Amino acid sequence: MTLAEAMIQRHSVRKYQDRPISNIARFLLEECISKCNAESGLHIQLVTGEPKAFGRMFSGVSNYIVMAGKKSSNLDELCGYYGEKIVLFAQQLGLNTCWAGLSSANKVGAFSLKEGEAYCISIAVGYGETQGSERSTKVFDDVVKVRGAVPQWFRSGVEAALLAPTALNQQEFRFELLEDGKVKATVRRGILSKVDLGIAKYHFEAGSGKDSSVWA
Repeated sequence: MTLAEAMIQRHSVRKYQDRPISNIARFLLEECISKCNAESGLHIQLVTGEPKAFGRMFSGVSNYIVMAGKKSSNLDELCGYYGEKIVLFAQQLGLNTCWAGLSSANKVGAFSLKEGEAYCISIAVGYGETQGSERSTKVFDDVVKVRGAVPQWFRSGVEAALLAPTALNQQEFRFELLEDGKVKATVRRGILSKVDLGIAKYHFEAGSGKDSSVWA
């Protein structure tokens, strides 16, 4: 499965089978997490066999990814960006996921934080009872500001971002193409808005073929 296919096929899943993640999938997932930690400076952790963190809105969750790192103004955005990178890799491994802003992972004590670090959010991961379902989305013109002709890379990036999960499916992000070819990405204030921005920016990069140098 390609990354583009993973973005299309990934849907939020809240009900999971009572089965452990396979050894090979777990090894590859932890390897991906390790690489993300090294690149970002975050302290992302995989918790397995722990069923207490997810409440009534979920079923069968005993594995989850903890997004945490050093306290900073951009922690939420970093967690969104790298968390979604891991989410899409998990989809490529045949796993299902769901971002969970209301989990009790930070109260269960199944992961550790170093001095100066903070918990941000967690992501359920495992084998879903279903593959989830498609949701309604905004369209290109709803989330962009551009003058003149629209280059294909920009359109592809925005279309990929429209596949990204956001809190309450609000998709409050915006992308503005500047005259110098840079892109200004913003998000309206709201629940987990900075996490949503990080997720959308990862999708944009993946869809457009650009790297982080594209951002204004």
